[in-house]
Amino acid sequence: MRILAIETSCDETACAVVDVTGRTVPRFTVLSNVISSQVKLHAPYGGVVPTLASREHLKNIPHVFQKALREARTTMEEIDALAVTYSPGLVIALLIGVNFTRGLGYAYGKKIIPVHHIAAHIYSNWLSNKAIAFPLLNIVVSGGHTELVLMKRINSFTILGETRDDAAGEAFDKVAKMLGIGYPGGPAIAKLARSGDANRYALPRPMLLSGDYDFSFSGLKTAVIHCIKKHPEIMKDKTALKNFCASFEQAVADVITEKTIRAAQEYRVKTIALSGGVSANTRLREQLARTTAARLNNVAFVIPAPGFSTDNAAMIAAAAYFTRARATTWKNIDASAHAPLA
Repeated sequence: MRILAIETSCDETACAVVDVTGRTVPRFTVLSNVISSQVKLHAPYGGVVPTLASREHLKNIPHVFQKALREARTTMEEIDALAVTYSPGLVIALLIGVNFTRGLGYAYGKKIIPVHHIAAHIYSNWLSNKAIAFPLLNIVVSGGHTELVLMKRINSFTILGETRDDAAGEAFDKVAKMLGIGYPGGPAIAKLARSGDANRYALPRPMLLSGDYDFSFSGLKTAVIHCIKKHPEIMKDKTALKNFCASFEQAVADVITEKTIRAAQEYRVKTIALSGGVSANTRLREQLARTTAARLNNVAFVIPAPGFSTDNAAMIAAAAYFTRARATTWKNIDASAHAPLA
């Protein structure tokens, strides 16, 4: 099965062509995975401006689509199905991808598979073609989402916990803006944190002992404001800034790791999977891998291969394969800002 997938949920315009072979165990071959980033466009604002994102998607999507076909050395006639992110995300951004895909479906008579963005992040772990055992616990960490999702089988999603306010990625962006170190916040903080002392500044671990699997990072953001006021050297001295970034990054990693491990123990999972844009964070990856090995017997830890952590279209194709029974015509696809993970 050859799938052409499109992703425009936020600020990346992406298109990929993926071949899927094998009946019992699918094997994914990514023929192309083209991404046009809007980071420089939104950087002056410290976050994504929806109208600018939509306009940029409209300008870039024809070129990204053509480049994906060229790199895959394929034609639309060789494509078996189309896939597109329909939710969740910025509606005016999603609509660009949805309507472009609808046009392709109409012009070439192809079925379209609507894909949930969070499901795609989860299924990005299958692109590495590793054997993944169920029950599976996914910790999805991105700009808009921090969720613990239990899977007992393919396409079975139970949300055990989610953020009550700011998601982890959103907290990274807001703290980076406070510190004046650039956008997106995750990579900016991680770069400085690499050589910092994570124990230098005392920051809270929100809801660490709440007894549930929900998350909250707004309190941590408030603590950051107070800490910066109490320690003015953070804004003046490079070493202090590095130490503070490491302390903040460690606070986020500690909460995510502890709640993930406890959920894995309660539900007796066989695999822990990390996905979403923040899964690219080295401290979080290493801490989850290390803690899983130390505290859980015979539980595998998997992460997306490089290039599949942040928003991309290859993961949309992977999710589309597993949800291909939902394929429909161009007339029945629409965008939605919020849709349940199912």
